[in-house]
Amino acid sequence: MIRRILPLLFSCLLFLHASPALHAAQAPTLEQRVAYAEAERSNSDPTSTGISPSASPGHTTWMMVSAALVLFMTLPGLVLFYGGLVRQKNVLSMAALCLGITAMVTLLWWAFGYSLVFGKNFESPYLGGTEFFFLKGVDGVPNSDYAFWIPQNVFCIFQLTFAIITPVLIFGASAERMKFTSVMLFALLWFLVVYIPLTHMVWGSTGLLNGVWNPKAAVPAIDFAGGMVVEMASGWSALVLCLLLGKRRGFGREPMMPHSMVLASVGTGILWVGWYGFNAGSALAADGIAANAFLTTTLAGGAASLVWPLIEFLQRGKPSVLGFCSGAVAGLVGITPACGFVTAGGAVIVGLVAGTVSYLACTTLKRAFGYDDTLDVFGVHGVSGTVGLILSGLLASASANPNLLGAPATANGLKAALESHSLWLVQLKAIGITLALVLPATLAVTLIVRVIAGLRPGGEIESQGLDIHDHGEEGYTLNG
Repeated sequence: MIRRILPLLFSCLLFLHASPALHAAQAPTLEQRVAYAEAERSNSDPTSTGISPSASPGHTTWMMVSAALVLFMTLPGLVLFYGGLVRQKNVLSMAALCLGITAMVTLLWWAFGYSLVFGKNFESPYLGGTEFFFLKGVDGVPNSDYAFWIPQNVFCIFQLTFAIITPVLIFGASAERMKFTSVMLFALLWFLVVYIPLTHMVWGSTGLLNGVWNPKAAVPAIDFAGGMVVEMASGWSALVLCLLLGKRRGFGREPMMPHSMVLASVGTGILWVGWYGFNAGSALAADGIAANAFLTTTLAGGAASLVWPLIEFLQRGKPSVLGFCSGAVAGLVGITPACGFVTAGGAVIVGLVAGTVSYLACTTLKRAFGYDDTLDVFGVHGVSGTVGLILSGLLASASANPNLLGAPATANGLKAALESHSLWLVQLKAIGITLALVLPATLAVTLIVRVIAGLRPGGEIESQGLDIHDHGEEGYTLNG
């Protein structure tokens, strides 16, 4: 028995003597830990440190807050903004479409939307892959194709909030005259044929237009927070939809004023606050680029919110509250693609130009062509988003975002375009590609919905309002 026990004890003593040395050999050095901390601080790749990456509490917290802020833009931001701008008899119809689309897109994102946008096993510049269907494998581990320091499930939810608000925006153009069932069917089909492929092309790791992060991008464009993905896609689709839908009953013959500028003003404030998550959150970290996007968002929104009512004052002698609200949104839209790429001075230029051009689009252009874009989705989102993309190419600076000079940008030609001052031409090409997808696809979706479900209720129903007809409810009731 003793002969058996002694060798075992001897082996244990040797292990206990050796294990501290083995542990010390495997522990990161001070230099590695410092390099890892610096990579976390700067939101850069920690692979070279030899330490396995994990989610950063600071970056993760900011991204969770940002996701909540973007959802806050839809619920309750657009509910109040759109609801206040329509007539009283249609206020609930705007709330219903915001809530309905939020619920539907959430499930579509879970089933396949996220994977088709941010997967990559198709190895395609137009679609992602199937590896994340039903959010398989989307957990607390970062997906280094997009972010080194935040859990993939947080990245997934942040991107979901963009997928929710984009189709909702479209229906400001069709407000007061499109059936709820048709709205939901349109949103479903449009999400499939427009939002998914366009978002992969712009932000997917193998995307055609992802100039900052895809070294093989054929068109090395820049779009920090959704100039193409959100603003152009929704704005230009809104124009197609309102043209095919036709004008509201009584348009041009009877007053159709907003029923509550108070609600619209509160909604504008919520949208502005939420836009910080939208824009600064698109840095995917709490870093210097996010801080710059926070600053530029504020400056552009303020500049446009001043210039719009200033033009009204010069023309008519009275600045309207609607002008302040519309100008703010126009500036925030215009800076969306540029916020992480331009300096403070560039942001002011974007705001002033976006506010002026959108004002002209919502007044002169709209009167000249006579279309009924109820809440000026095209004039604000479509026009300002397009202008913002062009200005991004003209005003982008590596001092605002060093990633413009990174390895992917060098490989695909973005760096060369920036240094040769020809990036605006690349942006024009990307705008053309976006329109080549959005316009015919939206036309097809609208015609399919017209055949399957129809687009508008009957004339008498439209006069009574969509709230009672589609939802059996009224936004306001008088007691007693």
